[in-house]
Amino acid sequence: MVRLRSILLFLLLFKSFGSIIAEEEDQIEQFSEALLLRPLPDRKVLAHFHFESKVPPTRTHGSHHHLFPKSIYQLVHKFRVREMELSFTQGRWNYARWGGHDPISSRNAKPPGVELWATFDVPQHQVDASWRNLTHALSGLFCASINFLESSTAYSSPQWSFKSFATNIRYGTLPREAVCTENLTPWLKLLPCRDKAGLSALMDRPSIYRGFYHSQRLHLVSNEFDLAAASSGMVLEQTLTVVLQPVTLGSGMTSSVAIQQPSWSLSSLFGRKVSGRCVLSNASNVYVQLEPDLVSELKTTSETQQQSDVENLISQAWSDMSFEMSESAVRVIQEANGFQKESSLLYEFSLENFSDSRPFDLEFRWKRPVTWSSQLAPLQARRFLMGSGNERGAIAISLKSVGRSEYAKSSVNEEGRCSLRVDLFQVVPWYVKVYYHTLKVFLDERLHSLADVVERTNVSPSEDKVSPGLMEIALRLPCDVHSVILTLEFDKGFLHIDEYPPDANQGFDIPSALIRFPEIKTKMHLFEDKSACKSPILSKLQEESPVLWYTEVLLVPLTTPDFSMPYNVITITCTVFALYFGSLLNALRRRVEEEERLLKSKAAKPSGPIGVLLSKLSAKLRGKPLEPPPPSSSSKVSYKLILRVILVAGIAAAWQYFYG
Repeated sequence: MVRLRSILLFLLLFKSFGSIIAEEEDQIEQFSEALLLRPLPDRKVLAHFHFESKVPPTRTHGSHHHLFPKSIYQLVHKFRVREMELSFTQGRWNYARWGGHDPISSRNAKPPGVELWATFDVPQHQVDASWRNLTHALSGLFCASINFLESSTAYSSPQWSFKSFATNIRYGTLPREAVCTENLTPWLKLLPCRDKAGLSALMDRPSIYRGFYHSQRLHLVSNEFDLAAASSGMVLEQTLTVVLQPVTLGSGMTSSVAIQQPSWSLSSLFGRKVSGRCVLSNASNVYVQLEPDLVSELKTTSETQQQSDVENLISQAWSDMSFEMSESAVRVIQEANGFQKESSLLYEFSLENFSDSRPFDLEFRWKRPVTWSSQLAPLQARRFLMGSGNERGAIAISLKSVGRSEYAKSSVNEEGRCSLRVDLFQVVPWYVKVYYHTLKVFLDERLHSLADVVERTNVSPSEDKVSPGLMEIALRLPCDVHSVILTLEFDKGFLHIDEYPPDANQGFDIPSALIRFPEIKTKMHLFEDKSACKSPILSKLQEESPVLWYTEVLLVPLTTPDFSMPYNVITITCTVFALYFGSLLNALRRRVEEEERLLKSKAAKPSGPIGVLLSKLSAKLRGKPLEPPPPSSSSKVSYKLILRVILVAGIAAAWQYFYG
């Protein structure tokens, strides 16, 4: 009995000691970095950088931090930000070729330009003021035009498209915002090692900005003002997603050059090598991901050539496979469903043993041609304009099925019918006056009643020069539908001349619409591994998230005035004023006495014999007698001067009366 008590006491002390250690680990700042590389079916490579910074709550850790950026910490406490996401994107994510049903595309595929949404822990009447202050702070922090979102015509208040507690949420986007190195440099300064060490040293500006797509994202979650969950503190997630075209390395080519995937390395993609990890990071890893369809294709190819290649895919025997890598992976992470269904593979490489003398330059070389396709969303979305002219038009959103049978099991109602839930979120500027009562839904080219398709709506009509139009629609579609088309009619408004941008003839942008599939979740089902829980990027890949799809940005031409007319009016006005002031100054500044003195001197000065002869000759030719020069009269000159001044003053008074 005594022995049993001692064992129980030992177990209790061991458990308490472990909990104390876990609490101490939670009460320190943490920073991790990771890079995920994925070959794409269209001969490109996806590079996804992931940086995560964690800080304990202020009440236990204080306000002084060693790793967490001070500017973000001050921003959270000053404006009481609960959650925020900011993205800078150049290009558009190709859902058909790069995938739309995986965690990377659902979280990091963003619309072109700048997108910002934030929730605040403030009373309802202070949300707008906090939003305006936040946009100005972020504009100065990231050297961007985010302050343009302070206007009430540039942001909206969605209810259920982003977060459930939507009363304090604000959303805004700038589709035409240009993204350049001025935005990337402040983003890198938030990292502890900046771009001097670790994986961030790969971010060579020319290499990144020559890609087909790149999106830098900042996601912040704060529980500083939530007493129930104050132990988690703040989490700052920074991601950079780039799609690059690799330069083909010199070997590994077969006769089927047309379908041969290009071999690549880190130095060929970014022009740099990794000289080791950031010394302030808890984890610094590189992952190479093979998509499920690629793994299935490699398995099929191996079965036709050599059965052992399937085992080599897991056991890292690179020499007999369809590809080879220059470095040996620390481990291979496989999805839990194995090869019975399509699953992806992750090869993990650690940067612990690399330094300046031995840099890390992973090379991925294909041995034979392989073709595959990425995972697609259940419906592919497109948005376009209909109509012609500068008076009215229509917006059409088209959804087409991809024909995947596994999506048919998303939801079954009480009657046993399969259905698919689709949420649509769309914001339109105030000068595009949408008539929401004209909404029509066509299923397989047949018009259906809205009551049969629409579950719920949230519509906020636009108000001229005050707020944009907002539409949130939840659709319930049958699983066997092939095509869905939604149409909305609108009128084009008129703007004041001061409201036109410098490039008004280019057109006006309607931000991307967001298509959301709330019942279809995407995540990676990895084997239970304690080490996987320590990697933030693997934890993110295992989190469930709904499938998202951003549509195209629409370009709407509006009636624009002839901007040359103001130029002509300004030119004529300046000419008249120049003549007016020139004549007035000439009349006021002329020295009359000096002119009279000069005339008298010329008259009194005797002319030479040549002058006299010329005068006589001129008089004889005209048939008139020679007349002596008339004496100058000062009263006559003064009278002319007075008349000239009166005339100019009268013209000025008339101009002021009629045009002033």
